[in-house]
Amino acid sequence: MPANKDIQNILIIGSGPIVIGQACEFDYSGSQAAKALKNEGYRVVLVNSNPATIMTDPIMADATYIEPLTSSFIERIIEKEKPDAVLPTLGGQTALNLSMELSRKGVFEKNGVELLGATAEAIDIAENRWKFKEAMEEAGIKTLEAVYAKNFEEGMEASKSIGYPLMLRPSFILGGGGTGVAHNEEELKKKLKDAFTASPTQEVLIEESVYGWKEFELEVMRDTDGNGVIVCGIENFDPMGVHTGDSITVAPIQTLSDKEYQIMRDEALLCLDTIGIATGGSNVQFAINPLNGDRRIIEMNPRVSRSSALASKATGFPIAKFAALLAVGYSLTELTNDITGTTPASFEPVQDYVVVKIPRFDFPKFPSTDDVLGTSMQSVGEVMSIASTFTESLTKAIRSLEIGKTGIRNIDTRFINFDKNQLREEISIPRPRRIFAIFEAIRRNWPVDDIAELSKIDPWFLREIEKSFSANPDETPTSILKMLGWTDEDLDNKDAKKELDKSRVYKLVDTCSAEFVSKTPYLYSTNGTSDDDSASDKQKVIVIGSGPNRIGQGIEFDYCCVHGVGSLKENGYEAIMINSNPETVSTDYDTADKLYFEPLSWSEVKSVLDREKPDSVIIQLGGQ
Repeated sequence: MPANKDIQNILIIGSGPIVIGQACEFDYSGSQAAKALKNEGYRVVLVNSNPATIMTDPIMADATYIEPLTSSFIERIIEKEKPDAVLPTLGGQTALNLSMELSRKGVFEKNGVELLGATAEAIDIAENRWKFKEAMEEAGIKTLEAVYAKNFEEGMEASKSIGYPLMLRPSFILGGGGTGVAHNEEELKKKLKDAFTASPTQEVLIEESVYGWKEFELEVMRDTDGNGVIVCGIENFDPMGVHTGDSITVAPIQTLSDKEYQIMRDEALLCLDTIGIATGGSNVQFAINPLNGDRRIIEMNPRVSRSSALASKATGFPIAKFAALLAVGYSLTELTNDITGTTPASFEPVQDYVVVKIPRFDFPKFPSTDDVLGTSMQSVGEVMSIASTFTESLTKAIRSLEIGKTGIRNIDTRFINFDKNQLREEISIPRPRRIFAIFEAIRRNWPVDDIAELSKIDPWFLREIEKSFSANPDETPTSILKMLGWTDEDLDNKDAKKELDKSRVYKLVDTCSAEFVSKTPYLYSTNGTSDDDSASDKQKVIVIGSGPNRIGQGIEFDYCCVHGVGSLKENGYEAIMINSNPETVSTDYDTADKLYFEPLSWSEVKSVLDREKPDSVIIQLGGQ
């Protein structure tokens, strides 16, 4: 149905300061939503406390408030601006929790304000771990054995009915805060205290641990007509036990059969129906036992999430924009895919490429901090890469991290002198460096099954990496080497390096596996024989982005890049962006005239420069 014109004035609540678990992806989401709603003629009121954001620019909303994100301040803004509705699903956990607090206080009812996208009841069921478990079981979706605790004593009783190890999940939390695995009574006491401290509602779900199971995420969109689509399926390279924000992830899903995927897809859609999510996007997470295929639903986020931004960039499907439009009454069939310009949003995106996300950590800045990864998120940023194969994409993602690594085959000197037992320990304990220890083990010809047993990483991924190490450059065509993740640095022969460069072509992210013509130049490099897009003869300027967020270089540099691109476009230049960060506004497909999603390393940037032949390159906006 068409947009709801009974609503005229909409309040968007932002996510506040950048914290671990809630970063600039919500600036991207809020900016997309504000633009979409303004284009539909709605008056948009925006409140956020973070000035280093695109969404707080005066042009983004009709009224912008840079104020503390507390219920008292939001209530005063509501009384002054008199919005008809609040959109709570775009500002992360902060906006969701604030909306629930305002609802409980009766602020929305008192001021005649409607919640868009998800009702307070639906949010409560999704975020309250026990209510979610009960709802899923009533719908016939398997959950984990669990005990619900409202106090410390109830929590301690859980070990008697379930047994160790135990997984603790507080309700209404951000980035896995307060979660943890307890292996004994002493650990349970400590982690229970942390969990109750983290939960604003003093509620903790204590469940059986499924550490080592495979983890999957589905990004789901639903409209008021009951239509639902899976925007993207994401597979975690690391097993359950590592927060998905700290895990390497891969899209599309690589290790499930179509039947397994379709069952999981049906359950994700049923989950949204059961919870009562009327419209918009949600993230649904599953665990699957690799030994017998046993499947359990873990949780769902009734809002746009960190993974939503990744899925948007991985597919070209603007989740936040469509979530805002669905919230005001449009159906998926009424919204047009911006990339093709012809297909409706009800067409599920199809990928004919592989996307890899790797988180960026800054533990070296805090040498006394334990860098073992667990269920509470610790990464400060992330990179995304796109290529034809998993290994090629993995190499590009490693290059994008800007940590001095050139790819899969780059020898990590930390592990060269490790004996077998030392290397086994590095592989069995999840740390940011574990992937490089795995490379070293494969370089030493360790059996893949042994590495899989130690790491709980699916053998399929390890065998693909093994192919890169077993390839003989004298017998393997350079085009195949590139697909296996080889780079210039891996080749000694100059002629082979030239052949490697020649095999680099640029393909379009088109959402439809080339079934329809793409209207948007959103490009990535890969091995191939022909380009999907050609360089223009316009006056053009390339802007080098800031890469992954890290301590000392964050969202403020993306803000600069976006404004730089906007100024170039206003002055008649073709503005071209190169960046590798999926969380940002600068990597939105409609920010620049042309987007290259590439590592910010010399080889990839030089290739774009040689192809585009720009009049100028701007390097001052992307930080160090």
